[in-house]
Amino acid sequence: MVALVSRQGRQLQRYSDSGRRLVVGCIPYKLNINNQCNSDLIENMEVLVVSSQKGNENGMMFPKGGWESDETIKQAALREALEEAGVQGCIERRLGRWRYPSRTQHTINEGIMFPLNVSEELVHWPEMDVRERRWVSVEEAREMCEHVWMKEALDRLVRRISFSNMQKATKASSS
Repeated sequence: MVALVSRQGRQLQRYSDSGRRLVVGCIPYKLNINNQCNSDLIENMEVLVVSSQKGNENGMMFPKGGWESDETIKQAALREALEEAGVQGCIERRLGRWRYPSRTQHTINEGIMFPLNVSEELVHWPEMDVRERRWVSVEEAREMCEHVWMKEALDRLVRRISFSNMQKATKASSS
């Protein structure tokens, strides 16, 4: 059973050595392997974006939030995906770390992003009443997301999946 309450407050918030708030997020994705007509892997990839809690005025983004002291970094990414987007899956190798300005606190945060290969999409999740979620193409996500650092994380994910697929194709053709 999934807890249907999001964590609130920042009493357990982690900060970097330089005093920046550590934010962890993920790019939930799935590959539509049933689309046999299109061999382009990225054309068969969808990512899940969510609105901010305040609605869609800040565009769509990937799930993210504070990394807390009682959890590992991957647990934090999984928690944010569950709370904000209502998805679960397998967290993969880190995409990178970015510094970006906080919109509300007038400070600089450090954001760390992971891919999340989605295996389950929940009907009910903690923030379903305050966020919209939407599966979109990679190109749509690039257009919808206003955060440059998240677009860079998406580009890294696309390159990684493309490279991995290219390696698989090379191995298959040499067999």
